[in-house]
Amino acid sequence: MILTAIHRYSVKGLSGEAISEAMLTSGQGIPHDRRFALAHASSQFDRGNPDWLPKQHFLTLMRDERLAMLRTRFDPETGYLTVLRDGRQVARGNIETPLGCMLIEQFLDAFLPRGPRGNPHIVEVPGAMLSDRQDKLISIVNLASVTDIERVARVPVDPHRFRANLHVDGVPAWTEMGWPGRTLAIGEARLRVVEPIERCAATEVNPDTGERDLHMLNILRQGFDHLCCGIYARVTRAGAIRRGDSISVNDD
Repeated sequence: MILTAIHRYSVKGLSGEAISEAMLTSGQGIPHDRRFALAHASSQFDRGNPDWLPKQHFLTLMRDERLAMLRTRFDPETGYLTVLRDGRQVARGNIETPLGCMLIEQFLDAFLPRGPRGNPHIVEVPGAMLSDRQDKLISIVNLASVTDIERVARVPVDPHRFRANLHVDGVPAWTEMGWPGRTLAIGEARLRVVEPIERCAATEVNPDTGERDLHMLNILRQGFDHLCCGIYARVTRAGAIRRGDSISVNDD
């Protein structure tokens, strides 16, 4: 089994970035993954007392599919987030500063529909990941399982619909469903598999166009009698992982 891709989603709801390697720390996610989120107008996020909140307090593809029309790049060295649409830069700012956040927020406010999910603010909770789970986990998708979903859907399925941190290949479809409680050895790191990932309507959004063009939940339910694709894992031993690393599954 091979690690074929590593992704981080620095801003929850916005596009991911492929990276060639990552230094994992025990009990932490991919560095900078879901570090920021976009709190909408009706969110109860308290910027004076920031804390983790469930995904309904933030903009997500599940309800805000227009976000998929944007491409973003985050530079952790400088704090700059660059937003592109149709290959053209439309906003750029240092989102570690109030001014930089304002520049991005002004663009998003004009780009997104008005209403209770408009007027977004870039937020951060120091020391936390603003992912769907409060635990700091890494998400993994088996590309063979995605291919099997294509068989049922009868159309191509982009694995990026599942917004996973790691893509793996080289094992049969759905093998990963039997991994909870086992340990993955990837490069220098070790990850304990926690559970399968139950999917939501965000997977129905085309990651390139923002269209809701695939009834993914129905496909999973009718084709496989579950709503899962991928697994969550927790880092138990620190170390570097790199694209192309071999992966083994162990019981220890």
